[in-house]
Amino acid sequence: MRLGSGTFAACCVVIEVLGVALFLRGFFPAPVCSFSGTEHQTESPAPEPSAGAISNWTKLPPPLFSKVVIMLIDALRDDFVFGSKGVKFMPYTTYLVEKGSSHSFVAEAKPPTVTMPRIKALMTGSLPGFIDVVRNLNSPTLLEDNVITRAKAAGKRIIFYGDETWVKLFPKHFVEYDGTTSFFVSDYTEVDDNVTRHLDKVLKRRDWDVLILHYLGLDHIGHISGPNSPLIGRKLSEMDSVLMKIHTSLLSEERETLLPNLLVLCGDHGMSEAGGHGASSVEEVNTAMILISSAFERKPGDVRRPKYIQQTDLAATLSIGLGLPIPKSSIGNLIFPVVEGKPMREQLRFLHLNTVQLSKLLQENVPSYKKEPGFEQFKVSERLHGNWVRLYLEENSSEVLSNLGSKVRRQYLDALRALSLSLSRQAAQYDVYSMAVGTVLVLEVLALLLVSGPRALSGKAELDVPLPSPAFSLLCYLLPLGLAALHVTVCTSAGGTCYLCSLPWLTAGGVMVLVSTLLCAVLSALTGMFAGGKRLSKNPPQCNSRSSELDLLILLGTVGHTLSLGASSFIEEEPQTWYFLVNTLCLALCHEIYRNCFLGDDCAPQRCPHAGEDFDGVAAAPQGKSPGPDVWELDRASRRPSPLGALRGPDRWMVLASPWLILTCCRLLRSLNQTGVQWAHRPDLGHWLTSPDHKVELSVLAAVSLIMIFVLVQKRCSLASKVAMAFGLLGIYCYRVAIGNLLFPWQQNNKDISKGITEARFVYVFVLGILFTGTKGLLKSQITADDFTVKTVGLWEIYSGLVLLAALLLRPHNLPVLALSLVIQTIMTQFVWRPLRHNAAEVTVMHYWFGQAFFYFQGNSNSIATVDISAGFVGLDAYVEIPAMLLTTFATYTGPVLWASHLVNFLTSEASRSEPTSPDQTRQTRHPPGHHAYLILA
Repeated sequence: MRLGSGTFAACCVVIEVLGVALFLRGFFPAPVCSFSGTEHQTESPAPEPSAGAISNWTKLPPPLFSKVVIMLIDALRDDFVFGSKGVKFMPYTTYLVEKGSSHSFVAEAKPPTVTMPRIKALMTGSLPGFIDVVRNLNSPTLLEDNVITRAKAAGKRIIFYGDETWVKLFPKHFVEYDGTTSFFVSDYTEVDDNVTRHLDKVLKRRDWDVLILHYLGLDHIGHISGPNSPLIGRKLSEMDSVLMKIHTSLLSEERETLLPNLLVLCGDHGMSEAGGHGASSVEEVNTAMILISSAFERKPGDVRRPKYIQQTDLAATLSIGLGLPIPKSSIGNLIFPVVEGKPMREQLRFLHLNTVQLSKLLQENVPSYKKEPGFEQFKVSERLHGNWVRLYLEENSSEVLSNLGSKVRRQYLDALRALSLSLSRQAAQYDVYSMAVGTVLVLEVLALLLVSGPRALSGKAELDVPLPSPAFSLLCYLLPLGLAALHVTVCTSAGGTCYLCSLPWLTAGGVMVLVSTLLCAVLSALTGMFAGGKRLSKNPPQCNSRSSELDLLILLGTVGHTLSLGASSFIEEEPQTWYFLVNTLCLALCHEIYRNCFLGDDCAPQRCPHAGEDFDGVAAAPQGKSPGPDVWELDRASRRPSPLGALRGPDRWMVLASPWLILTCCRLLRSLNQTGVQWAHRPDLGHWLTSPDHKVELSVLAAVSLIMIFVLVQKRCSLASKVAMAFGLLGIYCYRVAIGNLLFPWQQNNKDISKGITEARFVYVFVLGILFTGTKGLLKSQITADDFTVKTVGLWEIYSGLVLLAALLLRPHNLPVLALSLVIQTIMTQFVWRPLRHNAAEVTVMHYWFGQAFFYFQGNSNSIATVDISAGFVGLDAYVEIPAMLLTTFATYTGPVLWASHLVNFLTSEASRSEPTSPDQTRQTRHPPGHHAYLILA
């Protein structure tokens, strides 16, 4: 049976999408949430258990606080308050923590540690998913039950100033608000001044119940210069002054109210050692939280050390404090020290409301909820609580009542912890069965492509699907039955928690049939391939060329890296995988060069090009045929490199030394930026260079790197582009001096720091000029059908413009990464790819490997915490979404983009070397009969 290649490719794409979707559905399970919705705002609270007695506590308890002020400082790491920086820069806050009426906590934020998911966690008490990382860029309205919606429904008047994410999440919830953009990270002054300027007016007013302040300046400083910047201390001092102003105002107002006020100081997430956030390191997940109120008076000698809680606990605590129902999807616990000073009956009432809410959520999300230890503890606690209420209503004030009350309280607290743990585990539980089926589908399609791809994508553009033998057909018929039996077994034991098991049986059966059909197709193709291999082995070729170790390395390395992504530890430490592959590639190239230089190749012609000869040795396509896929299938004997023993002089030594030079460059780059998880905390050369004490050394290194970039890039540019490149690189140095990263030779220090907007825009002009010149040359070569020279120059100038843009956006200590990338590209082009005559596939894979390695050489990782979003605002004086996103993306993926651009340049350049420009040249490049014509590059 013959199948067209288009149909074959379309089927593979559809099945791949299905497999990936099924895997992601298992990897990102449905979040733990209440299915009763948020419309039941008037739902009656659970009555107090009374064990037969009649209790009059059937309504929600009254509020504990008159007003609540939430002061959220973005990226407020716990050690910024409780560590040495807090003692030095936040004296008033330190006094409240050590001696004042407050309770201090280290609140753990679950990943992803970015702003919008953390706000959701604080206000809903639920665990947001990783899809919220994408929504963080443009936050949608929050439909989930939350404290803000409950407070508004209860008639609370809410005022907000700060990050506009709140306004997007809670539209029409605030009686007054002033939002500021959170993405313009270059601004760390005005973004906080716009919040503080409202304080004097609003603190004097009495027409509000909840005030929310979200300060962004600390987070922006971290993105710009990291947690060790001297700007951090100034910002913490500023926040300490704001806290003192708010606290003193609330204390003076309490003289006129019956209830105390509550001031909450907290952070949404922490800050990594690089200044970013988003991942799960200790610095990113541990945030400071301080609850300040006159109701928390402490006795002399009462030392309250910061306790560890979950960030989701704040939603339940605020709800109890404001006299509101706890959000239905909250998995948090009431922060018990807040109500510890209340009478025992009120304490038990608050704990009972929290456990009832968690038990209902458990029943809606866990089918086997009755077997959960937390649910059993809740039932025991409720029964004991009822006995205590009965004794209390009988006016029994004996010691028995007090002891029973303490026992019930401990039982409730244990039940709360167990219930919250069960719900958290449910939210993070993988659907392994769905992931396994999705992975099998993807691997089966990949195997089918590897086995049948060359035939399906050949010049005939069709695939011959062999018909299996009767015995093989019987096996393929029995396979779906076996998979169906396995499906029934898994679904029976899974208890309804698996997505595939929740599908209709007809749909699930179709998936099983698809898996078995693909497996039979792969086995059939493999059988046909091995049968064909046996027939070919009877007539071996006359020249047995050795299989290339390099081809084997490329195949095993690519497949091995793909398989390694199935383990989370390999994903976290993927930089080490690419460092290993690149270093191994260099050693394989070294082996290939030395073997061909000193030993020669049995099947290659015994001749080596001299220094003055062309290394390309490419020939034109056969006469009358345009180069196509069949021509790109190279004859192995003719394409393997010639022995290099005839090389003499500097070229010989450069070819021999090139792998070791590349290895040296890679080793230097590894020590520049530590990345991954295991080694990210270790000191590296980048931290040493960016410290204020080594600004002179950083300036010298940046200047040398910029000179190297100009020397390596300008050689193939037009005169106008060379001048633009020189002025652009000079402008980059001036820009870095203006923002305080570097120094001019005549400067001792630069106190006059600006945002460098003028200097950056000066560079942008030259970047656009070079890109325009290159694009014009490229279009001219396409329209006028000029020779390849114009096209090659145009592509190189586009590449040069991208290099100049990368030099502007990268941090100064990363300029050597860009310079050494150009050095490696030059060495590989001149002394590896051309002399060894690698084909297009090998060169493409090598570009891909080096591009991935340079992604991590920049200091990136698979954590969004390493994304340098400050690069998106270079030269911008306001937040403009599309340019900021484009610049941030380019700065993050500079390595892969530049290596991909260089690949296009190299392929085009090599094609131009083989393109005949005249009939005479065509006749000269025609090979004698019997000689295999070949193309080195597509």
